[in-house]
Amino acid sequence: MTATDERTLSAITRPGVYDGIPEAVYHRDPVPGGSLSSSGARKLLAPSCPALFRYEQDHKQPHKAVFDFGRAAHEEVLGVGGGIEVVDAADWRGGDARKARDAAYDAGKTPLLPKDYKVVKAMADALKAHPIAGALFQPGTGKAEQSLFWKDPQTGVICRARFDWLPTQVKGRRLVIGDYKTCRSAAPADLSKAIHEHGYHQQDDWYRAGARALGIGDKHTSFVFIFQQKTAPYLVTVVELDWEARRIGAERNRHALKTYARCMETGVWPGFSDDIEVLSLPAYAERQHDEEFMA
Repeated sequence: MTATDERTLSAITRPGVYDGIPEAVYHRDPVPGGSLSSSGARKLLAPSCPALFRYEQDHKQPHKAVFDFGRAAHEEVLGVGGGIEVVDAADWRGGDARKARDAAYDAGKTPLLPKDYKVVKAMADALKAHPIAGALFQPGTGKAEQSLFWKDPQTGVICRARFDWLPTQVKGRRLVIGDYKTCRSAAPADLSKAIHEHGYHQQDDWYRAGARALGIGDKHTSFVFIFQQKTAPYLVTVVELDWEARRIGAERNRHALKTYARCMETGVWPGFSDDIEVLSLPAYAERQHDEEFMA
């Protein structure tokens, strides 16, 4: 089911795929009583904890330039968003530049310096020229920024996800759902580390679960990440995770859902520990000591 009635977009009460929900509304969580996103599920688990998750839910997080760049790149590639405001300044140190930046934020736009917008444009051009990534995001083949809401059958938790691009299903053709990410390096070895560090294997499982719950695609549906390097020549690497990575992501998500359900029921959002922790030095510290003093 797809809902587009503007009156439904600020209070989601039914499972489905929703088109046209503004990014800010989605991130504020339009589900009465609350829902859990993939990024929230990752924030509940180590190296974070439920207390940090709850704090970020209750307190507006400051804007960060790195997020602005990624958001602008998404908008340039996908063709939808709140708008990019190019501020004519060399940097953000001047008072006028900061005022223009804040005005853009207030208007729901993403502020960028001219030098950064030039890079964003070049990245979009490079991605469109890539034989796989360009085809996955080709205009007319799907819809950008689709918001999904469903209930986890085991915990009853309402889940949400926001697909960068939801392709139109074509009979007889395998559905490939793509998620776009900017990165420092698109080298496969570096991406493997980044996937683990940022928990993208959890996002993979989370989005697949949402697609299954809402009847999108079938058992042959694929989910891929489109990574693009933020420095010239803006290389693109398309990644599909293997079975083991998806297994680990699924197990972590299951633990996160149980944690969220328990915290919502009890109203207790634990920190790292309420006990006295006995800690050892990192393993490398012992090796460093032995090399220095035992040689």
